Amino acid sequence: MKITVIGAGVGGMCAAARLAKAGHEVTVYEGSDRVGGKLRTEWIGRYAFDTGPSLLTLPAVYRDFFLKTGKHMGQEMEVVSVNPSFDYRFADGSQVKFANLSRYETLKAITQSFSPQSAAQWDSLMRVAEKMWDISREPFIESELKSPLSLFKRPTFIKDLFAIAPWKSLRQLADEQLTDTRLRFILDRYATYSGSDPRKAPAVLSSIAFVEETFGAWHIKGGLGTMADAIYERCIKHGVTFHLSTPVQEILLTKGKATGVMLANGERVESGAVVSNADASFTYNTLVAGKSYKLKKIRKNLAKSEASLAGFSLLLGLRASDEAPLEHHTILFPEDYDQEFDSIFSAKKPVANPTIYICSPNDAKMVKSENSVGLFVLVNAPVHSKDPQSGWDWSDEKFNSEYANKIIDQIEARGISIRDRLETLTIRTPLQLQESVNAPGGSIYGSSSNGARAAFLRAKNRSPIKGLYCVGGSAHPGGGLPLVGISGELVANAIGERAKRTTK
Repeated sequence: MKITVIGAGVGGMCAAARLAKAGHEVTVYEGSDRVGGKLRTEWIGRYAFDTGPSLLTLPAVYRDFFLKTGKHMGQEMEVVSVNPSFDYRFADGSQVKFANLSRYETLKAITQSFSPQSAAQWDSLMRVAEKMWDISREPFIESELKSPLSLFKRPTFIKDLFAIAPWKSLRQLADEQLTDTRLRFILDRYATYSGSDPRKAPAVLSSIAFVEETFGAWHIKGGLGTMADAIYERCIKHGVTFHLSTPVQEILLTKGKATGVMLANGERVESGAVVSNADASFTYNTLVAGKSYKLKKIRKNLAKSEASLAGFSLLLGLRASDEAPLEHHTILFPEDYDQEFDSIFSAKKPVANPTIYICSPNDAKMVKSENSVGLFVLVNAPVHSKDPQSGWDWSDEKFNSEYANKIIDQIEARGISIRDRLETLTIRTPLQLQESVNAPGGSIYGSSSNGARAAFLRAKNRSPIKGLYCVGGSAHPGGGLPLVGISGELVANAIGERAKRTTK
């Protein structure tokens, strides 16, 4: 079967490679001049930065991908443990480092930094999170989420329902399990993994903490963007054709069925199936024309979804210093974490005192000098919009420069020197992310997980439009490197099932 893939993000390429391996003729059209979507390692002068994902979790997703399509992952890239996985620092001067792949060591660190009671509470929370993961993994993540009704048919539905407690937010779970404000901040942070507000995001997101602890936090030597390159090479090996700088203008429909695409240059490309790795709202509101009942329903659901967090980032090239080097991931929490979510989701304004994420890989392949250190600094931000009711206008370069300097001031106030070592400073805004990868508003994860129904409002992998499939962070099962890889597998399997039915 001829298959057209719109977009060369990770989800689209994972689906393309699997489909080509299965014998399909796959062509990918990418609007930009590069592959990988948000997964990229960028060189600025002597420094390389992971400007998208800075951590690989659930590596089994990509081990499976590489194994099913050729050489195993370890033969394609060097994957190393990140230990400690996180260095959490708080406004009161306290600090705790979470160990990689060891609850024992993490609990020991919590005991030493906070108290034995805090450690016992975190241990109890992880046991709850483990149950949630065991229950949600197969129906919510590893399978297509076709309808809430499909969950009712499970024999353990009632038991599972109370374990997952979809009516409970992540913040409510923290209220029940944790008395230490600092641990509550750490749990809140897992809502931001899907670009969400912990006061609205479901408690089941706590399972991400369990997944990190159990399956580990990993780095790829040379930067995580090297994995995008390896996935691209796997696609090429299996005969996938790529057309870069070739945007798609429209998904063609014939009698309500997707039958190909029309490129921006007017060329029409016919195919038996279309896989859209574009943002779901862009797919259904721009690429697909028409006003059918199916389209109206999809557009209505997408309109109900709240956009995820965006990000304002600084790419800092520094000279090495005599200071103790930062861990791979350092998180500087503010005194008032709720102010961050109020500012982004309610006021739609940049956060005055944000949580600051610093990625400092100890990776010789990411610098061109022994005396160089590259820091990728990220703060959560509202999406870009000219409408102040919807987001913040990130086109004001003067404001962006002033805001960057305020963030640097806050980093230095926490004892980390920047200015006296600074060689390069590059600012990246949500507007730039929107322009570079066509992410509406610069939303990192597409739609947020705010609310119990958020997962069901997300685009299905099998579109109600026959022959059209959705893949990537704005489709099921959601954003983030592991989930995007899973979405590629789900779409490839769905098309494979359809191909088998048509050949019988």
